[in-house]
Amino acid sequence: MNNELLYQIALTLIPNVGDVNGKKLVAYCGSPEAVFNEKRKQLMKIPGIGHVIVSNILNHNTFDRAEKEIAFIEKYKIKPLFYTDPDYPARLLNCEDGPMLLFYKGTANLNAGRILAVVGTRRVTNYGKWRCEEILNDLREQGIMIVSGLAYGVDSCGHRKALEYEMETIGVLAHGLDRIYPGQNRKLAERMLEHGGLLTEFMSETTPDRENFPKRNRIVAGISDAVLVIESGRRGGALITADLAGSYNRDVFAVPGKVNDEMSEGCNFLIKTNRAALCETGNDIAYLMGWDDKPVKKKQQPELFVNMTEEETAVFELIKEAKEIAIDEIVLKSGLSTSKVAAALLNLEFEGIVRSLPGKIYTM
Repeated sequence: MNNELLYQIALTLIPNVGDVNGKKLVAYCGSPEAVFNEKRKQLMKIPGIGHVIVSNILNHNTFDRAEKEIAFIEKYKIKPLFYTDPDYPARLLNCEDGPMLLFYKGTANLNAGRILAVVGTRRVTNYGKWRCEEILNDLREQGIMIVSGLAYGVDSCGHRKALEYEMETIGVLAHGLDRIYPGQNRKLAERMLEHGGLLTEFMSETTPDRENFPKRNRIVAGISDAVLVIESGRRGGALITADLAGSYNRDVFAVPGKVNDEMSEGCNFLIKTNRAALCETGNDIAYLMGWDDKPVKKKQQPELFVNMTEEETAVFELIKEAKEIAIDEIVLKSGLSTSKVAAALLNLEFEGIVRSLPGKIYTM
């Protein structure tokens, strides 16, 4: 019996603890095992840990269930990942509410260099399928791993196209690894195990209840560098994932659609409210994320600008000198207002002279 794993699983099973408080307990006590061995007086000194949680820890009865889960893990060769494990997805460590414990089965590296989440409506249209296919086709040579939720619609389309284009793909589940939901995606999931994997925070025997899907969505957003919304109504899980991505400082992209199209209403809203960048092709994502790996043709001579303004010249020279520079630093060094710098940068980008990188960084 793996005693360390026993305590890790048992800790996640204690009522009212949760991921945030669980990490706090481990940080103060030193390990999951130490949490169970700590005295009431010391536990009560931990900020945010009150009488209810302390009583639940001291009166727990979670080891039997934890032992049963370990037997399941060993039988089906599932890899448990506690948040202190070196193979735990590092991007999730930056999310305060990231899961304490994950269960993973697959071949892909969860810390791959480039990860894109593809999300959207379960009622995907032919337009959505076409845009998903075209965008992933544009990205197939960039070494990007695709993450989604293995649901009907856009999720399934993203996984299938990733496999077709020989891209690794991870399905994040809202239930345990003892089942596949929806059942029609079982064969798809089996293929993904060989060219990606399945990931969940839920133990076996957990059913895909409604409240599990928002929890699943936070993993999809947190494990990724960027989230792409293909199609979505004004309400739904895709918009929840986009909002979570924004709260985690992830880049968000959305595919625009007709203004009167119900399944494009959510995407158009994200773009209109500046919560997502407009995405027409995969090249838009590759360019803005710095994933294109292609030399950019540069116009090095300011004289090539027929109508180059004084502000554009000043901004151009600062970027040329620094190689890479943040917009705040450009404002500081140029003495120009933020609005004038933003306007100059926009014109320089349109001319192909400079390019933007994640984090509002600009380069030649």
